[in-house]
Amino acid sequence: MSTDIAHFAINADDPEASLRFYEALFGWRFESGGQPGFFRMQRESGPIIALQQRRELGGVRVTGFECTVAVEDVGAVAEAVVAHGGRLLMERTTIPGVGELIFFEDPGGNVAGAIQFAQD
Repeated sequence: MSTDIAHFAINADDPEASLRFYEALFGWRFESGGQPGFFRMQRESGPIIALQQRRELGGVRVTGFECTVAVEDVGAVAEAVVAHGGRLLMERTTIPGVGELIFFEDPGGNVAGAIQFAQD
């Protein structure tokens, strides 16, 4: 079972200000991700790194860094979240051409995601 981190996001109230901050701090370079308030770092390998407009998932304001883990069966992971004391914040959602995504809150209040990539 693949459980690699697939997506890492920095959530920000002012994405453009955060973009300038991380470019100055670490030399990271972001490009527009096609949606307002969403930027992606171009990389040859590893997880997608995004800087994005802060949002709420299931009534929880997403703060800090957020990661999404690649899984083989996102439905089974959703069931396991609930069975082990977590809470689903976003039900299984299809991202066309990408895959199936959920977001959840762990028992400690941390927000994370799980994605089942579409088969080519």
